[in-house]
Amino acid sequence: MSLEGVTAVVPAAGRSTRFGAMKLLADVDGRQLIERTIAALLDAGVERVVVVSRDAAAFSGVALLGDRRVETIVNADPERGMFSSIQVGLAAAPGRVVLVLPADMPFVSAATVAAVAGRAGATGAVVVPVHAGRRGHPIAIPQPLCAALLALPPTTTLKDGLAASTAGTEPLDVDDPGVLRDVDVPEDLIR
Repeated sequence: MSLEGVTAVVPAAGRSTRFGAMKLLADVDGRQLIERTIAALLDAGVERVVVVSRDAAAFSGVALLGDRRVETIVNADPERGMFSSIQVGLAAAPGRVVLVLPADMPFVSAATVAAVAGRAGATGAVVVPVHAGRRGHPIAIPQPLCAALLALPPTTTLKDGLAASTAGTEPLDVDDPGVLRDVDVPEDLIR
């Protein structure tokens, strides 16, 4: 599968304080959590994945970070919030469509990634997956909107940044509960 011109930004610079350990390296069905997230993007056919970390060496043991399609960049000031990491990633994401998938969402399927990116490429709208009436991730952002998001204060949220834009948002119903399932505490891995 190929999603030509699609780049993904994976914010991964949080402290994981509620988890109690380095959650992105936690085991999820035999793979590191962050590796499962990246694998869903690559398996969907995303051309490039930009992982935004607080430390260049934080994920040195993650095999998929050695893939030629994956680049790790550092957010020098991640304390400003997740949107600052998204902005760092957007600045390095040249795709015609940019997907944003937080690193702590290892249960999103590759088929969902492909459907969201494909719809965004076809419509030019921001596309948000919806499961059971709730909005989730990955969010697909058309490249023309990226400049506007980069101009916002880094303490903004992606939700507020998208709401302030003039771009239309298109919900996409998906049969994938993984779009809603992030990992904040160890119990989130077993529910």
